[in-house]
Amino acid sequence: MENFKTSADVLFILLGAIMILAMHAGFAFLELGTVRRKNQINALVKILCDFSASTLAYFFIGYSIAYGVNFLAGAETLVQKSGYDMVKFFFLLTFAAAIPAIVSGGIAERARFGPQLAATVLLVGFVYPFFEGIAWNQAFGIQAWFKSSFGEEFHDFAGSVVVHAVGGWIGLAAVLMLGARRGRYNKDGGISAHPPSSIPFLALGAWILIVGWFGFNVMSAQTIDKISGLVAMNSLMAMVGGTLAALVAGKNDPGFVHNGPLAGLVAVCAGSDLMHPIGALITGGVAGGLFVVMFTLTQNRWKIDDVLGVWPLHGLCGAWGGIAAGIFGAKALGGLGGISFMSQLAGTALGIAIAFGGGLIVYGALKAFVGIRLDAEDEFNGTDLTIHKISASAERETLW
Repeated sequence: MENFKTSADVLFILLGAIMILAMHAGFAFLELGTVRRKNQINALVKILCDFSASTLAYFFIGYSIAYGVNFLAGAETLVQKSGYDMVKFFFLLTFAAAIPAIVSGGIAERARFGPQLAATVLLVGFVYPFFEGIAWNQAFGIQAWFKSSFGEEFHDFAGSVVVHAVGGWIGLAAVLMLGARRGRYNKDGGISAHPPSSIPFLALGAWILIVGWFGFNVMSAQTIDKISGLVAMNSLMAMVGGTLAALVAGKNDPGFVHNGPLAGLVAVCAGSDLMHPIGALITGGVAGGLFVVMFTLTQNRWKIDDVLGVWPLHGLCGAWGGIAAGIFGAKALGGLGGISFMSQLAGTALGIAIAFGGGLIVYGALKAFVGIRLDAEDEFNGTDLTIHKISASAERETLW
């Protein structure tokens, strides 16, 4: 029976890894649909290449930093316990690779390709696993300090803070280092609209992410005996809350409607194993409204050209999710308990500090030494022709 359980765990976490791997197609199509037509191919190529670079960075560096484990041993050693440790690496890699996939949406349309791959290696190899080890592997005794100080450890079941807030705050640092797309904001204070190239592709990306998210959340249990239907129900309720809140706050705008469920799902990750479904619904609803308000504010008032709104969606909704776990996870509000609001607040703040600081260091260094932005002519022509030498459709190549 022990062998059967181990094999079942391998299959369980493998299926989770595959579902989250599929989410990277969602990242790609969400970006493809949001950017202008001349940058569609670059969105697809970036996500695939960033995932590949992330795999090498996490395999050789990041996983060892986070968990003290490496795979520099013979295959006979690696396949012990049916290879569960290797499949667990695959599963956690898909989380790590979400970091550059999140950042990609913020820096779209004007970032150089090579330096972004270098940033991916540094972020997934060093910055992300540093906080991952703290939150999920007791690194540096910080979780023990939280428990002794506040009564409980920082809790992030599926990565509201570890993945999403970290990715979103790194994305904000990258966007600030790059600056706005040329022509986005006029010298007289006016704003030039850069409308999405394809709402259907944007919607497809959102749907792929929504479906995959149930692997992201439910299968964060990592072994089949710990699987919880509560996580699935809470993910569903948060998704619904985010959708409806974004529908109302966004006044039927389809871009907001399709990002609303993602905001809800980002926020519920941390406490999805603790909350009552009504608490998850409220958490998702707040996140959906928060995204609409903050996306509008950052784009129009603060003139931060975060193309897909990765800071509001992942950075702010992820931070809200970390804090919301400390609110709605409490028994007084119908949760399972075993949570401390102060630990959630402190752990979330620590994740933000590491992410934003690490992002500034990585992108600041690359900007200083190699440059991270396309020149004006290349940006005008678009990343598809400039970087990949082909456009997303054949009209240009066939009009002779």
